[in-house]
Amino acid sequence: MYLISVTQSLLSFGITDIDTDYNNYKHHTDSYALRYNYERNFQNDLPDNLLDDFEEDLVRQMLNFDPVKEIMGAKSVIQFFRDNDISFCFATGALPKPAMLKLDQCDIWYDEQILATSKTHESREGFVIEAIERSKSFYSRSDFDQIISVGDGLWDLKTAQNLSLDFIGIGSKNEAKLLDHGAKHCFHDLIEFKKHLF
Repeated sequence: MYLISVTQSLLSFGITDIDTDYNNYKHHTDSYALRYNYERNFQNDLPDNLLDDFEEDLVRQMLNFDPVKEIMGAKSVIQFFRDNDISFCFATGALPKPAMLKLDQCDIWYDEQILATSKTHESREGFVIEAIERSKSFYSRSDFDQIISVGDGLWDLKTAQNLSLDFIGIGSKNEAKLLDHGAKHCFHDLIEFKKHLF
């Protein structure tokens, strides 16, 4: 339903010719979806204030649908990290307010200080790097011995590879594809992943 909300929000700004093949975008992010579709419709640069307006409208569109459901095990894994003093952060292609709404709907703990989004970077590499820096600041660390990126999509794997990060794939849907493209560790779900921690 989230991508439907993105499409509806784009339509509300008069963007009628929308490329809805979101999986084939150069960047799988809300900010890129807005700029790309705005510029192809109006042959003009995206106005400075439109991203903020889009973010607000996207939240309104999301509220037309049932609340999102937690990915099985997500809340438990986050709590495990917190209980065991494991530094972590959130890196998402969503914009901040829609991302926080989804986390709130799933009753998953978060802190805005460790939430990196596409508000500041269209590329996944950009906001993953920002997430690492936010995590260093939040946990008062100058560096980490190991950084692991956890994701379910091929773009998550490619981002980790581009940044020379370790990667763990989650979910059976894309498992074969992830392994074919170089993922070394994949788990069927977050519950299985949690069992292998430590």
